[in-house]
Amino acid sequence: MKNINIWKEEFLAGKQDCTLTDALSVSADSVPAQRERYAAALDAFAAKYGDGDISVYSVGGRSEISGNHTDHNHGRVIAASVNLDILAVAKATDTGVIRIQSEGFPEDVVEPAAIDAPDEAKFFTSAAIIAGMEKAFLNAGYKVGGFDAYTTSNVLKGSGISSSAAFEVMVGNILNYLYNDGKVSNVEIAKMAQFAENKYFGKPCGLMDQTACAVGGFITIDFADPTAPVIEKMDFDLGKAGYALCIVNTGGNHADLNEDYASVPAEMKAVAAVLGVPVLRETDEAALIANIGKVREACGDRALMRAMHFFAENKRVAAQVEALRAGDMEAFKAGVVASGNSSFKYLQNVYTTKNVSEQGLSLALCLTEDFLTGTGAVCRVHGGGFAGTIQAFVPLAKVADYAAYMDSIFGEHACHVLSVRRDGAMRF
Repeated sequence: MKNINIWKEEFLAGKQDCTLTDALSVSADSVPAQRERYAAALDAFAAKYGDGDISVYSVGGRSEISGNHTDHNHGRVIAASVNLDILAVAKATDTGVIRIQSEGFPEDVVEPAAIDAPDEAKFFTSAAIIAGMEKAFLNAGYKVGGFDAYTTSNVLKGSGISSSAAFEVMVGNILNYLYNDGKVSNVEIAKMAQFAENKYFGKPCGLMDQTACAVGGFITIDFADPTAPVIEKMDFDLGKAGYALCIVNTGGNHADLNEDYASVPAEMKAVAAVLGVPVLRETDEAALIANIGKVREACGDRALMRAMHFFAENKRVAAQVEALRAGDMEAFKAGVVASGNSSFKYLQNVYTTKNVSEQGLSLALCLTEDFLTGTGAVCRVHGGGFAGTIQAFVPLAKVADYAAYMDSIFGEHACHVLSVRRDGAMRF
């Protein structure tokens, strides 16, 4: 830990450039802007909380590569940590109170008494996440304590790159280093983040987002046993295969769509219950078809189709993992197309039925397919869906033209050309 001036000098003089480019996968042309970004965060911390023994942290966002809405039913996914991140400047305090000033938002102040139990009045607030992370650390036998932190993020809210998971993991990352000597594994922090989001934030999410943000790299995760997910880092370089990962932000926001998101795991688990198991991973498609009448009557047609999507998507992930291991980009892309079609038709998470006239994702998919027809590009809904972003795998030669086209429709910088970040939650 160092004081503000030492940290600023290190960033502005380029002494942290290797960490930025290697661990965080910041492109060389973006390094000067990142130096200034970290220096500005240090200044903002000092203005709010003063100087002292300061530490600096980073957690990346994530991109779901395949496995749309499978994790919460113990399925398989492919995901990657990306080079959009939340950074934090923090120092420990002896008050027991956690104060976090996130750029552009009111300060969150969480007293020790807030840790004891979830407060429904605080659902869907960042203060609830902070309290939930503290409780999770205590439940696991780790230490917690007070700290002041300033955070700034370019993980766009509502972008499908998991700003909420990155924030959860960041809180755990700070607690890990300030009070537990960094001995809590990033996988453990991810599990704690899921607990915080499920129990204290009030959102029944799976574990993919938190794991991808925390662990880093291009990974496949099998959640058959969610208490011990099988995580494999994959030796795959999308750029060497001739493609870029583009995420297009259509301008929709996830903030008012909690009911839509909650309906997906709820309906899948309702189908599982009819089949006598808690989650779909513990049964199979044959059992579903054999009981189709019973499922339709108990759960309805959409829930049935969402269950069908789960079984097909889980198989697709396995096939795509094998394709990537074999370097078979065409087989991988075929899985992307099939995943997108299934998400649109059966999972039905490309637009919300609350406002069917607003279909930014549908439009972006339509325009992408039209603009890039014949180039080998493929696209699908990205992340939780309903609003926010689409994902496109675009040939490198077409990236600039595609980005300009998407920006002309959805606004400047709507198209993000991302790199896969090497490291997950980390401290400088």
